[in-house]
Amino acid sequence: MKKSGGERVDEEGIIPESKRLRVEEDSSPSPSPSSLAFENPLHKLANYEDDDEEEIYRKGRAMNGYKDAEVSLDSQHNNDRVVEKDNGDDSDSDDEPQLSHAQGRRNRMFEIRRDCPYLDTVNRQVLDFDFEKFCSVSLSNLNVYACLVCGKYYQGRGKKSHAYTHSLEAGHHVYINLQTEKVYCLPDGYEINDPSLDDIRHVLNPRFTKEQVGQLEKNKQWSRALDGSDYLPGMVGLNNIKETDFVNVTIQSLMRVTPLRNFFLIPENYQHSRSTLVHRFGELTRKIWHARNFKGQVSPHEFLQAVMKASKKRFRIGVQSDPVEFITWLLNTLHTDLKTSKKGNSIIYQCFQGELEVVREIPAKAIPEKKENGDGNRNIISESERMPFLMLGLDLPPPPLFKDVMEKNIIPQVPLFNTLKKFDGESITEVVRPHIARMRYRVTRLPQYLILHMRRFTKNNFFVEKNPTLVNFPVKNLELKDYIPLPSPKENERLRTKYDLIANIVHDGKPGEGSYRAFVQRKSEELWYEMQDLHVSETLPQMVALSEAYMQIYEQHQ
Repeated sequence: MKKSGGERVDEEGIIPESKRLRVEEDSSPSPSPSSLAFENPLHKLANYEDDDEEEIYRKGRAMNGYKDAEVSLDSQHNNDRVVEKDNGDDSDSDDEPQLSHAQGRRNRMFEIRRDCPYLDTVNRQVLDFDFEKFCSVSLSNLNVYACLVCGKYYQGRGKKSHAYTHSLEAGHHVYINLQTEKVYCLPDGYEINDPSLDDIRHVLNPRFTKEQVGQLEKNKQWSRALDGSDYLPGMVGLNNIKETDFVNVTIQSLMRVTPLRNFFLIPENYQHSRSTLVHRFGELTRKIWHARNFKGQVSPHEFLQAVMKASKKRFRIGVQSDPVEFITWLLNTLHTDLKTSKKGNSIIYQCFQGELEVVREIPAKAIPEKKENGDGNRNIISESERMPFLMLGLDLPPPPLFKDVMEKNIIPQVPLFNTLKKFDGESITEVVRPHIARMRYRVTRLPQYLILHMRRFTKNNFFVEKNPTLVNFPVKNLELKDYIPLPSPKENERLRTKYDLIANIVHDGKPGEGSYRAFVQRKSEELWYEMQDLHVSETLPQMVALSEAYMQIYEQHQ
């Protein structure tokens, strides 16, 4: 195959390396799109040994014997065309990975334009970046591009790629690389550099500065989606993919924990971690708090895929699970993936970790080895140890077995302070596993965020029972020192024992079935919102206390 001027060109349109590259300056001030379609900039390829030569070439100077190469700065501004060097972009077709690693990828010259005629075909209504980045044809996650006209994902942009084929068949010409965020026009192959596409890049990968993160608590401004609906950043609904409401209420509750949220809003804080779960949780956090979303809800699909893989399908889509079990697993897994050493600390432990003193009184006859060691004359063996905790479990009184005179079961009520007496260091809790023992608990260190779990469900060999007892709790100013003994503070330290409720998870329905919803507080206005999947509505603080609380998160007064 021959090209004008006598140069030989191979079938892919690539000039052999032995030939010199000739870049001719266009005589017309604004080339038409039709003329550029025949002069594909991907055909003009060159190899450079260092970046200095690239800079010389960009400035239009002669290099390595290219006497005819001349690109004036005036023509670049007039025509809005720049010749750039593509160092790391996977711009070739699917066949490119077959090349040996030693050979490396070529430094490709491609064109950057600001006057793409197809920008008006971009349809933001169909763009959804919440789902996994897989090609809709090959199901590969390598080098995936999103069509900005129909929203579908395709692999590659070379002549043999699925995106290139789609651009010819459907006439869709604008594509964004989901990893590098560069936008290209296919089949022409040039990169589009237009500021009007920045809003799409922000939705694909939301970004926050430290100043923006610090102002989130003060922000009272609503945002508007493309469909005209208003939403509050941080108060967006989460899509229930299939019985994943236990994940949604957990995520909505953890989003109220300010240090945890601020940590995951800035990816540099956890870029050392190789855990997919950590990065997916960070992406979900940024999408929930992003103020420039195209829609007023977020789908946690990618996060759920990471959860299924990390938990080895213990928690999976389509199977209802317990939010208490999920948050316990999630916090421990995030801590393990974030810490840099075996005894290292993490943002998880900084927020939620407290300390308990546990005293066990075990009958000597329950431990045979104690008798063999000559301790048989002691009736009770006492053991004491201190252990960390992320959550405190509260026992509820059993519901009444018999109906009253009106043939109705009276739902009992219990103050939260009565359930907290379990941790006063004197109340005895009897356990049967691993040995029959009498346990006493005392809190020796309070966490910054206290998670309480009401044990409503009891399992036996036949079925699961739910305790309907209502717990009366304060929404503000929970004072712990009046009900449980606390350690004396260190010198020059103040003992903080007051807590405010920031999240309350409720279970509705029968045990093993039903659904979960959450009440969360918006700190900037001190308003309460009820959140159940996509449903978000403002509610009164009095309504929060009337629900069957299952799990709560309290914030310590600072």
